[in-house]
Amino acid sequence: MNHWLVKSEPFKYSWEKFNKDGRTFWDGVRNYQARNNLKEMKEGDLVLFYHSNEGKNVVGIAKVVKEFYQDPTTDDANWVVVDLSPVEALKNPVSLEQIKAEESLKDISLVRQGRLSVMPLRAAEFDKILEMGS
Repeated sequence: MNHWLVKSEPFKYSWEKFNKDGRTFWDGVRNYQARNNLKEMKEGDLVLFYHSNEGKNVVGIAKVVKEFYQDPTTDDANWVVVDLSPVEALKNPVSLEQIKAEESLKDISLVRQGRLSVMPLRAAEFDKILEMGS
């Protein structure tokens, strides 16, 4: 299993809306590196849900329930989506400041490539963020 982090601005698509929907396709990715990460996602992979811009917190865990397919919001074949469903909210949201202060997380893409919207995490990094949020 692989581990990921996806970012969404809460005013565009929040953790609360995601839970109400129960499942969504992760669309709007228009960066080739992020798109390639979507293509690497496998059914059952776990995904941290991060509120970007306002809040700047990891707020929950999702899982991949359908692997990549053509983004239905565009005719451009370059862009894909995956389907995600919520698993559970973190007991305590984990802030970007907390993540930056944690030595074992200093090399994650969230810190090093702040604009990347879909990024891989190593299992130990994923587990550390979960621990911080429990």
